[in-house]
Parts: sequence; structure tokens; C-alpha cells
Amino acid sequence: MTTIRLSIEGQKANDAATDFFELPNISGTWEPVNETRRDPTLEIVNAVAIFSTITGITIQQIHSWYASRKKDKRVDKVVMICKDGKHRLMMNDASLEDIRKFFEKC
Repeated sequence: MTTIRLSIEGQKANDAATDFFELPNISGTWEPVNETRRDPTLEIVNAVAIFSTITGITIQQIHSWYASRKKDKRVDKVVMICKDGKHRLMMNDASLEDIRKFFEKC
């Protein structure tokens, strides 16, 4: 099993987090960050995701999840962070290969 932390920012970050955890082979928890922000319409979500297996299909699903939310302007920024905190991946313009390499490091 692989565990990562996830930060999602955008006007529909809560919806994006819900959709993320509906992907197969992913479980975990998420919660909105309750802090004062300059833009009150911006949502920030912190999550811990646990992957039972990481396959090419899982990587494709994560890539597609991000691409569709970015296209619909539901999220502005998504960062995946290895459990140890040493490796991060900004999903903006991340390729399937970038995502695969990120999971190899975790």
C-alpha cells in the first residue's frame, strides 16, 4: 500500500476531493481547511489517500480526474506529497510519466 498527502485548492475543491475518493483502489480521508482567506470563494482541502495498488490504470484515472477538474475550473492547484514529505508533485501539466515516477519515489 502507498500513502500520500494531497492538497486541493479551488472553488470546488470539496467536490473534487469527493470525486477523487470515488476512484477505484483509493481510500482515505479529507477535510476542508478552515482558515481566513483573501478570496472567500476559494476552498482548500487536505487529504490523506491510501492506494491499495498503483497500476497504469490508477495513474491514468488520477491524471484524468485532475484534467477534467482543471478544464472545468473546479480546481486551481493540486499537490501530491509523499508520506515522508520529501517528494512533491504539482499536478499542473504533470504527465502520466511524471505521476508514475512520483509514486515510485513514495
